Amino acid sequence: MQFDSFTFILFILSVVAIYNALPGWSARKWLLLGASYLFYAGWNPPFVLLLIGSTTLDFWIAQRIDAAQEPALRKRWVALTLIINLGVLGLFKYNRFLLDNCVEILKLVGVHYSPPQFDIVLPIGISFYTFHSLSYCIDVYRRKFAPTRSWRDYALYVGFFPQLVAGPITRFPQMRPQIESPRRTTAYGLGLGCALLVLGMFEKNVLADSIFAPVADTFFNSVAGSGAAVAWSGVLAFTGQIFCDFAGYSTCAIGTALLLGFELPINFRYPYAAMGFSDFWRRWHISLSTWLRDYLYISLGGNRRGLPRTYINLMLTMLVGGLWHGAAWTFVAWGGLHGIYLMVERFVRERWWPRDWGAPGLLRFAYGLLTLFLVALAWVWFRAPDFSTGLEVYRSLFVPVSHVALDAGQKLVLATIAGVVASHWLMRERDLRQLLVTLPAPVVGLVLGLLLAAIILSPGNNHAFIYFQF
Repeated sequence: MQFDSFTFILFILSVVAIYNALPGWSARKWLLLGASYLFYAGWNPPFVLLLIGSTTLDFWIAQRIDAAQEPALRKRWVALTLIINLGVLGLFKYNRFLLDNCVEILKLVGVHYSPPQFDIVLPIGISFYTFHSLSYCIDVYRRKFAPTRSWRDYALYVGFFPQLVAGPITRFPQMRPQIESPRRTTAYGLGLGCALLVLGMFEKNVLADSIFAPVADTFFNSVAGSGAAVAWSGVLAFTGQIFCDFAGYSTCAIGTALLLGFELPINFRYPYAAMGFSDFWRRWHISLSTWLRDYLYISLGGNRRGLPRTYINLMLTMLVGGLWHGAAWTFVAWGGLHGIYLMVERFVRERWWPRDWGAPGLLRFAYGLLTLFLVALAWVWFRAPDFSTGLEVYRSLFVPVSHVALDAGQKLVLATIAGVVASHWLMRERDLRQLLVTLPAPVVGLVLGLLLAAIILSPGNNHAFIYFQF
């Protein structure tokens, strides 16, 4: 079930009501765990068994890691969880990708091989809950904390339904105090949670699905012959869609958790007002970028082994980040392009950017627009179904074929993306939750009423959240 469905409204109302009626914290935690598995079963019930099995195995392995005293034995246990988790992820998500590339490599040496067809359904959210489990086991191995002795508490950490299928990717130290300490729905959590749910659904239903998606889909489904104006409207439409879709989900997830007394970390901090690519990744999908930094980039050596090795580590991290998003070379190209951005930015800053130089506001804004321009170009590879389409998009952007007037939908996209970018710059250093709390209640109520009316009247199709496929 999706956050923007009538089924979810009935589901969350029932969960909140029963949750607050139960007298004991232990009973309420069992309710949340059962509700989380029911929520997940709404897509494909058999995969609940995979989630429970993966959770149980990692819970047990973490106990073995903690109990082992010899470093070699601890390494073997953590290696086991890496092999199992990444192996399961590879089986479900990357099997076709690996087989197809093996076939192409064999063709180069004259061997023609037709692999068997495996109709394997990708479990929704498997990349997200796998990273939850891996971070837990790796942190236990690093002795950052002692593992919990409660299977239920660990299972709730992995499977907590607001963040189960598309994040934010939480860490156990963020959730442990909240899981172990009793909590209920509060007036603060109820008010702010409902406000965030309305805002998230507005981003998803009105902006992503009704305004951006139709133009983006039309363009990327028939790129050939498009003029530059049409091409830019299509690329900017997807630039808006991917943000409003994913940020909308994260906002709904944070709001849903607040209804139950939990606080999830912020996953987006106005990324289209980023000034540079390091800043962009501190603002876009924050829970993933910090995960890759802490468990991959730093493990590879980070920036501690000289500049050439730093560049290699940056590129490897971004390539893995691209591949995490999808089993296709287009996603690898997207990650690689961001790797190049980060490398060039680091090189320029190391060589020609004085550390004590405070750039004037206009130059900072220009740098922000350049960042957004290059980020939008990279999004082409995230959306294009193949390399030929991606190259055709670039050709259309910079080599106009014919002059085609923009229609009303395309003009609306340009106006809306301008509004999104302006709002990011306006809110760049502000906290949305704090703003909602401090604004006068009548103002907040009026704004939320207008957003809710726009959601109800929205004519767009109800698309699945884009990040569900990851």
